[in-house]
Amino acid sequence: MSIKIAVLMPEDIAFSYFVKPLIQAELAKLGEVEYNKTVYDPSVIKNMLRDADVCITGWGCPSLDEELLSEASKLRLVAHTGGSVASIVSPYLTQRGIPVISGNDLYAESVAEGTLAYILAGLRRIPYFNELVQKGEWRPDNFDTKGLLDRKIGLAGFGAIAQKLVPLLKPLRTETMVHSKHLSDEECRLLGLKRAASLEELFSSNDIVSLHMARTPETFHIIDRRLLSLLPDGALLVNTARGSVVDEEALADELISGRIHAALDVFEEEPLSLDSRLRGIDNVILIPHMAGPTCDRHIYVSLALIDDIKRLLSGRTLKYQIDSAHAVRMTNDAIKL
Repeated sequence: MSIKIAVLMPEDIAFSYFVKPLIQAELAKLGEVEYNKTVYDPSVIKNMLRDADVCITGWGCPSLDEELLSEASKLRLVAHTGGSVASIVSPYLTQRGIPVISGNDLYAESVAEGTLAYILAGLRRIPYFNELVQKGEWRPDNFDTKGLLDRKIGLAGFGAIAQKLVPLLKPLRTETMVHSKHLSDEECRLLGLKRAASLEELFSSNDIVSLHMARTPETFHIIDRRLLSLLPDGALLVNTARGSVVDEEALADELISGRIHAALDVFEEEPLSLDSRLRGIDNVILIPHMAGPTCDRHIYVSLALIDDIKRLLSGRTLKYQIDSAHAVRMTNDAIKL
């Protein structure tokens, strides 16, 4: 069955990541493909959606609201190459019952891998000791490093990334505690997790804490000065969620004091300002929002979405669908906090 596919992504850097020649060839096997030759222009999008059965979106795509979808009578599926779909799913799209799929599951796998790398790098202080050797120095005799084996770790939030991280921690025999409003005691038991009754308990009980919260008005600066003060001396805080969930000024104070360590992949302002107080501190690793997906995973995201398009056409259950209840809980970088 031949269909019409509208690739709404402009031919920019993101397009080159996800719509490589191999992907274009695979899409062509499914039917007629129309590509957006300009920017995310509402009039262009509306016109492209008019006869489309499937549309493919990416970062920066506007919300698919009633105006953009008013003439999209044939649309059967939205395939989003990003992870979170919060910025593109509108109440009207949900009302129409048009399923939305995304690369969220594959992104989560890669970010979980990145989170594990940051935890190990932070505990072993890999960047610090690398810099010593690069400068012609060597480790001091009284150096102090830590490992992850048999350690306690707390996960603040239990979205897709945290769920992918837990199996990666299993071989290291960690005692893993989680705080999440969406996880029951029974689910914790089945996963072999301890449940924290509050963020206060999570922060005070673990000397490794990894943040996995969505960017929402409710989570803005939820990790505040009070919670940070509860971390044990020498604790490691890892943030691969969003910078807005942490009060960066309070965190900078704790780091400058030398009381705790951190590995940060995300910041309130990106790129990180040159005068940020987080810069120039030995006990923090600063990464420019690169936890995942790693560049080699982009093509796997696109191939997974194509497989789901094929499932739609054959009447099978979609594997990567994001339902509306999940969509509203996901990070929405388009909203003002």
